[in-house]
Amino acid sequence: MKKLLALLLCVVMMLPAIALAADDGRIHITYSFWGNQTEAESVQAALDTFNAMQDKIFVEPMQIPNEEYTQTLVNYAIAKQLPDCGMVNENAVLYFARNGVMADVSDMYAGEALQPMDCITFKDAGVPVGYSSSNEILVLYYNKDMFDAAGVPYPSADKPYTWDEFVDVAKKLTFDENGKHPGEEGFNPEKIVQYGAFVNNWTWQMEVWALSNGGAWFSEDGKEVLINSPEAIESIQKVADLALVEHVAPLNVIPEDNGVGIGIGSGTVAMTTDGTWRLGTDFPNLDINYGIAPLPVMKEQVTLCTSGLTGVFNGKNQEAAYEFVKWYTREESNWEPLVLTGIWLPKSEYYYTTEEGINAWLGNEKYPYNHDMETGKKVLVDYTMNYAKPACWYFTPNTQITTNEILFTALQYVWSGERTAADVIAEIYPELCEAIIVE
Repeated sequence: MKKLLALLLCVVMMLPAIALAADDGRIHITYSFWGNQTEAESVQAALDTFNAMQDKIFVEPMQIPNEEYTQTLVNYAIAKQLPDCGMVNENAVLYFARNGVMADVSDMYAGEALQPMDCITFKDAGVPVGYSSSNEILVLYYNKDMFDAAGVPYPSADKPYTWDEFVDVAKKLTFDENGKHPGEEGFNPEKIVQYGAFVNNWTWQMEVWALSNGGAWFSEDGKEVLINSPEAIESIQKVADLALVEHVAPLNVIPEDNGVGIGIGSGTVAMTTDGTWRLGTDFPNLDINYGIAPLPVMKEQVTLCTSGLTGVFNGKNQEAAYEFVKWYTREESNWEPLVLTGIWLPKSEYYYTTEEGINAWLGNEKYPYNHDMETGKKVLVDYTMNYAKPACWYFTPNTQITTNEILFTALQYVWSGERTAADVIAEIYPELCEAIIVE
């Protein structure tokens, strides 16, 4: 980290100043975010609403690519040119909070009728330090037309596949250029035309399989690395073997945060695991007759919940930024551009536990999955309330190093088949343990 900071200091002078013209009597502040063009348009719509509803504050958007987002904010922090507020990648929240980048927002929801769910509250030693802007969970997407063509029943919203069932169904949906399936005589794994499944191996999404297999990556207090357990190691290898051994998934050696695009969005994959934000960011632009279901189960039914934090950065416009963020993070403030489009799931329990709250979004004609509300309720509402667990970065420090750097790089040898998960985890385990130590 010291070497990294030294390197960053060398580039500080090259950073452009964040300066906005403020000749209209308002306080001009910047809001940073990541996302594709659809998300950018939704963010702009929300900012337009806020800017038009009052005349004291004017918010300007600052879009940064997701892959560069955290590093860019670190650069700006060193240069003392941070935006006034913005999203923070989940893996960097505790890191930023402990290094004085984040302003105190612990009382943001004091007195509010709607409180964020506990599972999307970032905690440092059990103390809340931030709240996600929304809720997002991992689900299974499937191409109905491919299932119909194969004569295979759709995945159930009531009873998820066991892992073995998932692999078996994926084999029925996988075939080579001669129509042969994995396991059949003459099947050619080098000439696959359609794959049955793709499990998103973008590093943080892999944690859900350790939990489902009865293991974990880190202890619940964030002080111990548990990824070297047999259950966690086995879960990684099972996902890798979908491509390497079972031949039901495309090889994905260098993961991208784009499970739907690589999976059923490619037109050659029948099932994909990915986040619920894809309902609004990807599927509106894909001509796919798709359905949703709970994730397959290794041993225990579980999904991960997560979402980027929207916070206030320490700076001169803190009060104005706080006022905007408090407004922006209310569901009703982003109801049309983000909730009803399917990009965000609500973050308050009211929208999951009351009929009125559920109908407000899931039953709305604008919601992308309103055509099958019964399935939507089971997969998006009940699944969240009964089986969602917070991703590791809600309670574990330095996941920007452990998950985004160490694990991301090391697991590429597993995805390629060059090394086993057991060998790779054994080798990097000491480095992971050192990375989460907080002085």
